[in-house]
Amino acid sequence: MAMVCLSDFEAYAKKYLPKIAWDYFAAGADDCTTRDENILAYKRIRFRPRMLRDVSVMDMRTKILGTEISFPVGIAPTGFHQLAWPDGEKSTARAARAMNTCYIASTYSTCTLEEISAAAPGGLRWFQLYIHRNRAASQQLVQRAEALGFQGLVLTVDVPYTGKRRDDVRNGFRLPSHMKVKNLERAFEVCKMSLLDPSVTWNDIYWLRSLTRLPIIIKGILTREDAELAVRHGVQGIIVSNHGGRQLDEGPATIDALVEVVEAVRGRVEVYVDGGIRKGSDVLKALALGAKCVFIGRPALWGLAYKGEEGLQEVLRILQDEFRLSMALAGCASVSEIGQHLVQFSKL
Repeated sequence: MAMVCLSDFEAYAKKYLPKIAWDYFAAGADDCTTRDENILAYKRIRFRPRMLRDVSVMDMRTKILGTEISFPVGIAPTGFHQLAWPDGEKSTARAARAMNTCYIASTYSTCTLEEISAAAPGGLRWFQLYIHRNRAASQQLVQRAEALGFQGLVLTVDVPYTGKRRDDVRNGFRLPSHMKVKNLERAFEVCKMSLLDPSVTWNDIYWLRSLTRLPIIIKGILTREDAELAVRHGVQGIIVSNHGGRQLDEGPATIDALVEVVEAVRGRVEVYVDGGIRKGSDVLKALALGAKCVFIGRPALWGLAYKGEEGLQEVLRILQDEFRLSMALAGCASVSEIGQHLVQFSKL
């Protein structure tokens, strides 16, 4: 079967992954309202395309925190990639490097930071951190990531407790015995999510800044109030995210929250968005509304489930081709020409 769009990879993954793995990746919290709204919200945005613009030469390159990537789509942090493909996060890192884009490796990787780093030397990688009750272990992770050449620290802030994902409860989800949360093996009982520290506050940003010279990006911001606090606490970037609808259900779709966050930061830090991106035209809409780059979560896992590194590259290539075509048809020859003038919200 020809893989033409991202939903083809989704259908493949649903058919061939073990049910417990598919359910884990697909799960949203409670009624999955926010998970589904992330996708639906893009459909309410319409383009205002401009005509007779020279789009014979297209430039999709952009920079995130000063590093150039080939196009504005990176790979969001997701856990347990070995559930999708035996080589796990090593394949993810290789695919990101091959496509010259950013991969955010999760605390809950099934490969070590050392393995991820060695798999794709020279690739642009950020490290996503959950702060655990065992602060010494969290500190060690940050310092390991910096020593291994990771170029950014992404602090996820929307998980003081894990959201209720009903299928995981029904399935009694746990990792198969041959898989481990490799970066936490020595510090914790494997996959004991309750070891997350629910007492984390804005003051802990200062603690993180004292541990590392890496730029700090906060993931999980959805309001102007928190965006302003993030800027005030000296972060370098914000990822507008609702954890793929896996945490608080019935919060805003990320593309809707993006507008509020971009207005609040007024260009003082870079703003990115994840959640619900399924087409190149979604990427264009997100950039038009002020995102510097988007990050994909579930589609990356579908690509891995299809053919590992090769499948993920194919997912990224399809998004890249669709984004190029959407840009051209909307009248933009380069990323710098994309702006809010390009979109309007549907009145339906």
